[in-house]
Amino acid sequence: MPVVQSRLTVRLFATLVFFTVLAGQAWRNLLGWWGFGAIAVVVLVGSVGYLLSIRREWTWRGFPKSLAAFLLLATLSLAWSAYPGAGAIGVTLQWATTIAGLFLALCLSWTELLRTLGVALKLILGLSVVFEFIVAVFIGHPVLPFWVEYSGKIPAAFYWSRALLLEGGPIEGIVASRNLLGFIALLALIVFAVQLVGGTVTRWRGIFWVAVALVMLWLTRSATVSVALVAVAVALLFALWARRLPPLGRRPLYVTAAAALAAAVVGLVAFSSTLLSLLGKSEDLTGRFDIWSRVIGLAGERPVVGWGWVSYWAPWVEPFNGLAVRKGVQYLQAHNAWLDVWLQLGILGLIVFAALTLSTLWRAWFLAVDRPRLGVADTEPFSVVSLLPLLLTVALLAQSLAESRILVESGWVLLVILAVTTKRPGADAELLGVGRR
Repeated sequence: MPVVQSRLTVRLFATLVFFTVLAGQAWRNLLGWWGFGAIAVVVLVGSVGYLLSIRREWTWRGFPKSLAAFLLLATLSLAWSAYPGAGAIGVTLQWATTIAGLFLALCLSWTELLRTLGVALKLILGLSVVFEFIVAVFIGHPVLPFWVEYSGKIPAAFYWSRALLLEGGPIEGIVASRNLLGFIALLALIVFAVQLVGGTVTRWRGIFWVAVALVMLWLTRSATVSVALVAVAVALLFALWARRLPPLGRRPLYVTAAAALAAAVVGLVAFSSTLLSLLGKSEDLTGRFDIWSRVIGLAGERPVVGWGWVSYWAPWVEPFNGLAVRKGVQYLQAHNAWLDVWLQLGILGLIVFAALTLSTLWRAWFLAVDRPRLGVADTEPFSVVSLLPLLLTVALLAQSLAESRILVESGWVLLVILAVTTKRPGADAELLGVGRR
């Protein structure tokens, strides 16, 4: 790993980056778009500076080609974009977010990544509890974001907090979204559990934060996060099973995994109404079926290369203006990352995005289930920390079926980190070293 002069400064800045991409809405609600923009500029400039400080250690061989292909395609889509102005903004933000992810992936070791991500998650969960407590106990009514004026009947989705903590939730926390807060709690549960079992934190501190993450999952009660949690649990079970088998003796595991996946798909189709009822969702997945139908119709008009990359939908341009409106709220995503990629970059984009995500999952799987080889024939014991890339990747992919956040902000940054670090030479040995700390 590169040696940067002050590791403390790097870790502090990395914590700011993680906090900003995970809780960007908190900055926007508190400081407005200008305040958030100032922080985003600091994050971008700092990331560029640190990346330039290690430029002699860059290596194209270790960089995921599928990630480069996706960024290239998104940039080239400006040539055929139906909204070149909005597209230019979207592509610029995509590159800025990618640079932040590359800083985290290239300038930090896995030990530092785990530590700084854990600190950022603790800050978000802790501040969310304090925020919701203040709103529920001292303010006593729903709170709107600062710097924004509303008129007429205000949709519930516009509130920063609905002051429901004392009623058992659901709560939105500082990120102003139960789904986003719930997913952050899921990431926290994965990170905190790995730290606890791996012995990188003291036992009681680890237990406390795992408990906090579980409580936040319950307080948000997000159906999409519940599905992602099940997916992560299943991936963990299969990974632990694979670790008990020799590499050439895993055919029963893969057959079982394929059968389980097929059964899950059939079960979702056959018992969708019952499952949605148990998860507290309406039969149209809170309007998602209607959004998906409209997105599929639009994507079919430009099926090969799409309408042009824009990441978050720009509501002031066609065809996004009024495309997805529900209960007075205009949504800025397809609520399915794969449909969003098809809409914006066509089938070509889907192929590249699938190559990016599935190759990352492939590398994360073998990092998790194969013993590290530090010599010609020597093998080392498994490290619990080597499960982290797999579990984070599975969580992102599971969320991508009902949300498009893997394409923007924290989701994209995490995908960039996982794509780059799992391809880094000696990743297995480095993860083993983290587990020994």
